[in-house]
Amino acid sequence: MRELALHILDLVQNAIEAQASRVELCINEDCAKDVLTIRVLDNGRGMSEEMVRTVRDPFVTTRFTRRIGLGLALLDMSTARSGGSVEIESEPGRGTKITASYQYSHFDRPPLGNMAATIQTLITLNPQLDFSYHHIVMKRAFSVETRELAAAIGDIPFTHPEIIEWLKEYLAAGIANLYGGEQFEDC
Repeated sequence: MRELALHILDLVQNAIEAQASRVELCINEDCAKDVLTIRVLDNGRGMSEEMVRTVRDPFVTTRFTRRIGLGLALLDMSTARSGGSVEIESEPGRGTKITASYQYSHFDRPPLGNMAATIQTLITLNPQLDFSYHHIVMKRAFSVETRELAAAIGDIPFTHPEIIEWLKEYLAAGIANLYGGEQFEDC
Protein backbone atom coordinates (compact mmCIF):
# COMPACT_ATOMS: atom_id res chain seq x y z
CA MET A 1 0.00 0.00 0.00
CA ARG A 2 1.36 3.36 -0.94
CA GLU A 3 0.16 5.22 2.14
CA LEU A 4 -0.04 4.25 5.78
CA ALA A 5 -3.59 5.64 5.85
CA LEU A 6 -4.63 2.67 3.70
CA HIS A 7 -3.14 0.24 6.22
CA ILE A 8 -5.07 2.07 8.93
CA LEU A 9 -8.33 1.72 7.00
CA ASP A 10 -7.64 -2.00 6.65
CA LEU A 11 -6.83 -2.46 10.35
CA VAL A 12 -9.99 -0.66 11.48
CA GLN A 13 -12.08 -2.60 8.96
CA ASN A 14 -10.62 -5.84 10.38
CA ALA A 15 -11.64 -4.70 13.86
CA ILE A 16 -15.19 -3.95 12.71
CA GLU A 17 -15.42 -7.36 11.02
CA ALA A 18 -14.25 -8.86 14.33
CA GLN A 19 -17.38 -7.30 15.90
CA ALA A 20 -15.58 -4.46 17.68
CA SER A 21 -17.84 -1.74 19.01
CA ARG A 22 -14.87 0.37 20.18
CA VAL A 23 -11.69 1.15 18.23
CA GLU A 24 -8.86 3.42 19.31
CA LEU A 25 -6.30 4.67 16.78
CA CYS A 26 -3.12 6.30 18.08
CA ILE A 27 -0.40 7.74 15.87
CA ASN A 28 2.82 9.04 17.40
CA GLU A 29 5.41 10.79 15.25
CA ASP A 30 8.50 11.11 17.45
CA CYS A 31 11.15 12.75 15.30
CA ALA A 32 13.63 12.97 18.16
CA LYS A 33 13.59 9.17 18.48
CA ASP A 34 13.17 8.73 14.71
CA VAL A 35 10.06 6.56 15.20
CA LEU A 36 6.56 6.62 13.77
CA THR A 37 4.15 4.39 15.67
CA ILE A 38 0.61 3.41 14.70
CA ARG A 39 -1.50 1.55 17.26
CA VAL A 40 -4.99 0.16 16.70
CA LEU A 41 -6.75 -1.23 19.75
CA ASP A 42 -10.20 -2.85 19.57
CA ASN A 43 -12.66 -4.73 21.76
CA GLY A 44 -13.58 -7.27 19.06
CA ARG A 45 -13.66 -11.02 19.38
CA GLY A 46 -9.86 -11.31 19.47
CA MET A 47 -7.65 -14.10 18.16
CA SER A 48 -6.23 -17.31 19.56
CA GLU A 49 -2.47 -17.65 20.15
CA GLU A 50 -2.28 -19.86 17.05
CA MET A 51 -4.01 -17.25 14.89
CA VAL A 52 -1.70 -14.50 16.20
CA ARG A 53 1.33 -16.63 15.23
CA THR A 54 0.04 -17.23 11.69
CA VAL A 55 -1.98 -14.11 10.86
CA ARG A 56 0.91 -12.43 8.97
CA ASP A 57 0.80 -15.23 6.40
CA PRO A 58 -1.21 -13.95 3.38
CA PHE A 59 -2.89 -17.36 3.05
CA VAL A 60 -4.30 -17.24 6.58
CA THR A 61 -7.58 -15.41 7.01
CA THR A 62 -10.74 -15.68 9.08
CA ARG A 63 -12.86 -14.53 6.15
CA PHE A 64 -15.09 -16.95 4.32
CA THR A 65 -15.49 -14.78 1.23
CA ARG A 66 -11.89 -15.26 0.08
CA ARG A 67 -8.89 -17.34 1.07
CA ILE A 68 -6.30 -14.59 1.09
CA GLY A 69 -5.77 -11.94 3.77
CA LEU A 70 -3.11 -9.53 2.62
CA GLY A 71 -3.61 -6.66 5.09
CA LEU A 72 -1.35 -7.74 7.96
CA ALA A 73 1.12 -9.42 5.60
CA LEU A 74 1.55 -6.14 3.69
CA LEU A 75 1.78 -4.12 6.91
CA ASP A 76 4.44 -6.51 8.22
CA MET A 77 6.45 -6.17 4.98
CA SER A 78 6.08 -2.38 5.03
CA THR A 79 7.39 -2.05 8.58
CA ALA A 80 10.27 -4.50 8.03
CA ARG A 81 11.33 -2.69 4.87
CA SER A 82 11.35 0.59 6.84
CA GLY A 83 13.40 -0.48 9.84
CA GLY A 84 10.38 -1.27 12.01
CA SER A 85 8.13 -4.08 13.13
CA VAL A 86 4.56 -5.16 13.86
CA GLU A 87 3.47 -6.42 17.27
CA ILE A 88 0.14 -8.18 17.72
CA GLU A 89 -1.47 -8.79 21.09
CA SER A 90 -4.82 -10.52 21.18
CA GLU A 91 -6.98 -12.70 23.35
CA PRO A 92 -10.27 -14.37 22.43
CA GLY A 93 -13.18 -12.35 23.76
CA ARG A 94 -10.98 -9.42 24.78
CA GLY A 95 -9.93 -7.77 21.52
CA THR A 96 -6.73 -7.04 19.67
CA LYS A 97 -3.93 -4.48 19.80
CA ILE A 98 -1.74 -4.03 16.74
CA THR A 99 1.29 -1.76 16.95
CA ALA A 100 3.24 -0.94 13.81
CA SER A 101 6.47 1.00 14.14
CA TYR A 102 8.60 2.57 11.42
CA GLN A 103 11.94 4.32 11.39
CA TYR A 104 10.61 7.82 10.75
CA SER A 105 13.43 8.98 8.48
CA HIS A 106 13.78 5.70 6.56
CA PHE A 107 13.79 6.17 2.81
CA ASP A 108 11.30 3.31 2.31
CA ARG A 109 8.78 4.45 4.91
CA PRO A 110 5.50 5.13 3.14
CA PRO A 111 3.99 8.57 3.70
CA LEU A 112 1.24 8.81 6.26
CA GLY A 113 -1.23 9.96 3.63
CA ASN A 114 -4.43 11.93 3.97
CA MET A 115 -5.37 11.21 7.56
CA ALA A 116 -8.21 13.75 7.57
CA ALA A 117 -9.97 11.90 4.74
CA THR A 118 -9.22 8.54 6.36
CA ILE A 119 -10.67 9.52 9.74
CA GLN A 120 -13.67 11.19 8.10
CA THR A 121 -14.33 8.01 6.12
CA LEU A 122 -14.07 5.82 9.20
CA ILE A 123 -16.47 8.02 11.16
CA THR A 124 -19.09 8.61 8.47
CA LEU A 125 -19.19 5.02 7.20
CA ASN A 126 -19.31 3.51 10.70
CA PRO A 127 -21.62 5.78 12.73
CA GLN A 128 -22.32 3.00 15.24
CA LEU A 129 -18.62 2.63 16.08
CA ASP A 130 -17.24 4.21 19.24
CA PHE A 131 -14.06 5.50 17.63
CA SER A 132 -11.21 7.58 18.98
CA TYR A 133 -8.27 9.06 17.11
CA HIS A 134 -5.20 10.45 18.87
CA HIS A 135 -2.31 11.88 16.88
CA ILE A 136 0.89 13.26 18.38
CA VAL A 137 3.68 15.01 16.49
CA MET A 138 6.48 15.74 18.94
CA LYS A 139 4.68 17.78 21.65
CA ARG A 140 1.58 18.70 19.66
CA ALA A 141 -1.52 16.54 19.99
CA PHE A 142 -4.90 16.28 18.29
CA SER A 143 -7.72 13.98 19.37
CA VAL A 144 -11.22 13.16 18.19
CA GLU A 145 -13.76 11.01 20.03
CA THR A 146 -16.98 10.08 18.23
CA ARG A 147 -18.80 10.01 21.59
CA GLU A 148 -17.96 13.68 22.10
CA LEU A 149 -18.80 14.58 18.49
CA ALA A 150 -22.16 12.80 18.72
CA ALA A 151 -22.98 14.64 21.95
CA ALA A 152 -22.10 17.98 20.32
CA ILE A 153 -24.17 17.49 17.16
CA GLY A 154 -27.16 15.88 18.88
CA ASP A 155 -29.61 14.06 16.63
CA ILE A 156 -27.84 15.00 13.40
CA PRO A 157 -26.19 11.90 11.91
CA PHE A 158 -22.52 11.78 10.90
CA THR A 159 -23.73 11.12 7.37
CA HIS A 160 -25.52 14.47 7.04
CA PRO A 161 -23.83 16.49 4.24
CA GLU A 162 -23.20 19.52 6.47
CA ILE A 163 -21.68 17.34 9.19
CA ILE A 164 -19.48 15.58 6.63
CA GLU A 165 -18.22 18.94 5.36
CA TRP A 166 -17.68 20.29 8.89
CA LEU A 167 -15.88 17.10 9.92
CA LYS A 168 -13.63 17.28 6.86
CA GLU A 169 -12.60 20.86 7.68
CA TYR A 170 -12.25 20.19 11.43
CA LEU A 171 -10.01 17.16 10.90
CA ALA A 172 -7.88 18.87 8.24
CA ALA A 173 -7.31 21.92 10.47
CA GLY A 174 -6.55 19.83 13.57
CA ILE A 175 -4.05 17.65 11.75
CA ALA A 176 -2.44 20.63 9.99
CA ASN A 177 -1.88 22.25 13.39
CA LEU A 178 0.19 19.23 14.41
CA TYR A 179 2.71 20.25 11.77
CA GLY A 180 2.77 23.93 12.66
CA GLY A 181 -0.18 24.86 10.45
CA GLU A 182 1.11 23.20 7.30
CA GLN A 183 0.41 19.68 6.04
CA PHE A 184 3.75 18.00 5.46
CA GLU A 185 5.37 14.67 6.27
CA ASP A 186 8.62 15.90 7.87
CA CYS A 187 9.20 17.04 11.45
